[in-house]
Amino acid sequence: MSAPTAKASKKELNSNHDGADKTSEKEQQEAIEHIGKVQNEIDRLNEQASEEVLKVEQKCNKLRQPFFQKRSELIAKVPKFWVTTFINHPQVSAFLAEEDEEALHYLTRVEVREFEDIKSGYGIDFYFDENPYFENKVLSKEFHLNESGDPSSKSTEIKWKSGKDLTKRSSQTQIKARRKRQHEEPESFFTWFTDHSDADADDLGEAIKDDIWPNPLQYYLFPNMDNEEGEADDDDDYDEEEGLEDTDEGDEDEDDDDEEEGEEGEEGKGGDN
Repeated sequence: MSAPTAKASKKELNSNHDGADKTSEKEQQEAIEHIGKVQNEIDRLNEQASEEVLKVEQKCNKLRQPFFQKRSELIAKVPKFWVTTFINHPQVSAFLAEEDEEALHYLTRVEVREFEDIKSGYGIDFYFDENPYFENKVLSKEFHLNESGDPSSKSTEIKWKSGKDLTKRSSQTQIKARRKRQHEEPESFFTWFTDHSDADADDLGEAIKDDIWPNPLQYYLFPNMDNEEGEADDDDDYDEEEGLEDTDEGDEDEDDDDEEEGEEGEEGKGGDN
């Protein structure tokens, strides 16, 4: 009689367990629905915070303008400020070949323009003195976001002087430039003005806007740290080689001393006989 009783108890346990599972699934579903509602509230607050941040950023942009203007006036008194800054910047320098650097020696002023609705994009203006490469006094590139969020860009058409189009450099010049910098690079820095293929991820534009423009002085004063570290490594290697050479020379001197001592000893023995 004990066996049937045991089986009945097992059925009851299974039945209770199934009921617990059904209750648990219902509670889980309700919890998930509540999580969704809470998340919607978080997203709403995040959007509200983003709007407030944009308002503050727009206000700060207006407050910064007089200081940007004053900085530009002072930079104009420093020869080769902008070309030095670009060369020293590790990311921007990757876009520069020797001929580009020569042309950028005539660059006197750079300005980043935030649009009034900063969500809609920005522009970068490059001001040049009279130069042997192109007629333009100002070269600009703008980045736009339309209402649907699709990015686009447009730029000034460069009016090259005869035989001075740097976007049509010879292949030999490109090879020399790559050897100098040890990395692949575009045909010319100035091809950036005609490249509108990926306005959503423009590395050069973003580097100038977000990294250089807020504080160009730091890059003017301090060269590319990667280069400095590389030079330091080279110096260490040189010191190690010198140390090895010194050690080898020391060993040779010791060997010479031993040989001289041996010869003197043999001469002494010969004299005794």
